[in-house]
Amino acid sequence: MRKLLLKEEGRLLRVGGYTPFSATEYPGLLSAVVFVQGCPWRCGYCHNTHLQQRTRDNPNAWKGIVTRLERRAGMLDAVVFCGGEATMDPALGEAMAQVRAMGFKIGLETACIYPARLKSVLPLVDWVGFDVKTTFERYADVTGVAGSGGPVHDGVAAILASGVDYECRTTVHPAHLSPAMLVELAQTLSFMGVRNYALQEFRATGCADETLVARAFPGYPQEDVVAEIAPLFDNFSVRRPGQATG
Repeated sequence: MRKLLLKEEGRLLRVGGYTPFSATEYPGLLSAVVFVQGCPWRCGYCHNTHLQQRTRDNPNAWKGIVTRLERRAGMLDAVVFCGGEATMDPALGEAMAQVRAMGFKIGLETACIYPARLKSVLPLVDWVGFDVKTTFERYADVTGVAGSGGPVHDGVAAILASGVDYECRTTVHPAHLSPAMLVELAQTLSFMGVRNYALQEFRATGCADETLVARAFPGYPQEDVVAEIAPLFDNFSVRRPGQATG
């Protein structure tokens, strides 16, 4: 009986938030965004700390989200699943298949924490935005979880092997990535086969870690570092607060 109950509970996606319309979350398309509860990491610069815990409280029932999406079929192009960490939820694949059957394209934003589950849902996905936070051997410095870099490496490899459209991106803070470490990371990703890469300058807004806020400074990484990294990728951009992507 207990196994049956757990199976029933696992069928419905645990949703922590929902945005009915976004022009930026899925490149070039209009999308709705589903924020899935839960993340095992505690990155200091996280802007979605309210989604880190997986609780029994489900403020946005999945059945209600499905009803809203059914009403918007033909008005939106895509649905993006993010978090938290969307692949933490065992119901993600079923939810994606349900939405895909409505005619929506599927986007996924992930930190590649769970490579096996990521591999299982990639056939349902049209576009992936994935984070690589630092060099794989130094991951615990950012996430607070020992050994977290190994699964990320496997997740990145799975995305690249799948052939799905993607963007790889790194949020850059001087406390976590020195210029030399950032170049090393970029070289590693390029060697793995990453062709689409974006650097995102740290944004203090919404960051609860006052130490990180105090140690950040505008314009990092500097342009000489950016110039060294840019030739490694076919498509490269830098995103800075208050500036257009470039």
